[in-house]
Amino acid sequence: MKTKDIAKADDTELAKLLRDARKLSTDFRFDVAGSKSRNTKEGRNAKKEIARMLTEMRSRKLKKAN
Repeated sequence: MKTKDIAKADDTELAKLLRDARKLSTDFRFDVAGSKSRNTKEGRNAKKEIARMLTEMRSRKLKKAN
């Protein structure tokens, strides 16, 4: 998901996307431990996506506070 798409999402949709990305990251870690996953970049991309979403949520929170 691109940063522009994350910025366009509303708060509830962003929370749902974050929940889904965290689930994907958890599933990836378990798949790697069980040697099911072959795409090693998937875990890195999931962590970056989670960070983008958390950054957007934090910036919105700070804008509301000011």
